[in-house]
Amino acid sequence: MVNTIEWTDDGVVMIDQRKLPSEEILLTCRDYHDVADAIRTMVIRGAPAIGCAAAMGVAIGVLKADDENLDGQFDEICDYLAATRPTAVNLFWAIDRMRALYRSQREQGADPDAIRQCLVDEARRVLREDIAINRELGGHGAALLPHGGTVMTHCNAGALATGGYGTALGVIRAAVEHGNPLAVLANETRPFMQGSRLTVWELQQDDIPVRLLTDSMAGHMMQRGQVQAVVVGADRIAANGDVANKIGTYSVAVLAKENGIPFYVAAPTSTVDLNLASGKEIPIEERSPDEVTQVRGHQIAPQETEVCNPAFDVTPSRYVGAIITENGVARAPYVPSLKALCLG
Repeated sequence: MVNTIEWTDDGVVMIDQRKLPSEEILLTCRDYHDVADAIRTMVIRGAPAIGCAAAMGVAIGVLKADDENLDGQFDEICDYLAATRPTAVNLFWAIDRMRALYRSQREQGADPDAIRQCLVDEARRVLREDIAINRELGGHGAALLPHGGTVMTHCNAGALATGGYGTALGVIRAAVEHGNPLAVLANETRPFMQGSRLTVWELQQDDIPVRLLTDSMAGHMMQRGQVQAVVVGADRIAANGDVANKIGTYSVAVLAKENGIPFYVAAPTSTVDLNLASGKEIPIEERSPDEVTQVRGHQIAPQETEVCNPAFDVTPSRYVGAIITENGVARAPYVPSLKALCLG
């Protein structure tokens, strides 16, 4: 399975997801500016993976900060990383976790070198925990999938979107590992093509049968009885179960409900934002028009075309059959069930 991100002596190493599947290139980030740029430009993407990258970005930034103004530089590093992408809550969750640790170390009177090592250890722990969480999550979700059925997924919520193993694809992987001969329909996921470039590539690495669809084919395949379940990831989940995920997810959820197909969301509890009452409060990132008018630098629309390019949409909780986490499966009503899973 692919290593999405890794802490090394040379820096934070991550696979450049912009180049897949044609090239497998590893990029080494040697300071926090490099990490922030990698998040912003989608070298690394997917909410849990962004969280891992942010934690490592804080750690590598502090390694190179001056002792004399460590507090000020620490805040600057955290703020810089937090400004990269607005929707995926794992980014802010990871930075807040590093902030809390830093404050704790300061209050205990730790010296700068001890603080640096503590932050590096914590960043590496975030990565290890994410992989373990995804495996737990996959086990809980595997039981929900039909035996021998075909599962549709949208975007990429696999190992590439996490520290490893995956959320939505983690559920599929776990089911296959337990003897369920599933097949997958992967939506291409315009405009960044995470489905065609990344999800299909990942599943092929694991020899899981997968067919690629254009996004507009989803309803047709459902109507023809070619889909028995849908499972997707999430970038932020509100307290009421509304789900922000890659643009196009809402359409897939509506089509699934119309055709009586269960629609599942797989995400760690760190993706649940209990501070937001509903999806209406989730900030939606607007990305560059070039992602729509161009494909890998080739212009496919007239010059000067006006573009809408929201990177995410929000699926209301009424379309969500279950939310799968590492602590178990939440079902409606989501306010109490998500709270119970997140807070214990």
